[in-house]
Amino acid sequence: MSTNYPELIDTHAHLYAEQFDEDRGAVVQRAYDNGVRHIFLPNIDHQSVEPMMALAATDPEHIHPMMGLHPCSVDANYLQELEWVKTWLDKVNFCAIGEIGVDLYWDKTYQKQQEDAFLQQVRWAMDLDKPIVIHSRESIDLIIGLLQPLKAKNLRGIFHCFTGTVTQAKAIMDLGFLMGIGGVLTFKKAGMDQVIPHIPLDYLVLETDAPYLAPVPYRGKRNESSYTKIVAEKLADILGIDIEEVAKKTTANAKALFGLSDKNESSPGLESPKK
Repeated sequence: MSTNYPELIDTHAHLYAEQFDEDRGAVVQRAYDNGVRHIFLPNIDHQSVEPMMALAATDPEHIHPMMGLHPCSVDANYLQELEWVKTWLDKVNFCAIGEIGVDLYWDKTYQKQQEDAFLQQVRWAMDLDKPIVIHSRESIDLIIGLLQPLKAKNLRGIFHCFTGTVTQAKAIMDLGFLMGIGGVLTFKKAGMDQVIPHIPLDYLVLETDAPYLAPVPYRGKRNESSYTKIVAEKLADILGIDIEEVAKKTTANAKALFGLSDKNESSPGLESPKK
């Protein structure tokens, strides 16, 4: 890992995806070389579990898998997929339940099923005392409404890829949740530079959503975890503070949420870099 760059955490990256099949080991190493000390892997559905777990096994101290059913994988057979999720939750101590939520951008056919799957997984998270990582594309207000009646001390997590309004951010903070900030922050027309100054750094974590949503100047290309530092730099610029302050606080936020300890932590490195 780079010794002259602040410690960063990518709280959301799909590095197990096929887009990385040719150079996955190099991608992970670049992340480490650019100060990213931990990478969190959200699950999609039963097909993504095996590659996700295989990647996490290469450096289990620094690459952390989650378990959950992505809303875009919810269809008529969603109950069967949820059974798969529950089977894994019963046998592995995952760091979080995710990526879960509601997506109303692509298709609203299974909205009610998406809501049901989301709430079931939220209940599992609360039973297991685990944070949740939320996908809320075109559904932030809906999800806030679903969570408000469940508000409890151990209901916590991240609204991944937050691109909402100041009002929505305040409602999320009232729930005690964090917001994941990624490459969209660097998009000129996204308007996040007007929202971010109204959100205390205490409620923010960094992410990439790799291979998607690469920041400028890589917009439109494959995203990767090493670009976390670009997001951190942009966040520092918008807030008018040092990159070290952004890195220190967002890293502390992520560690607190996911229950990571600094004690006896070794430097990250792959046991057996794989393509």
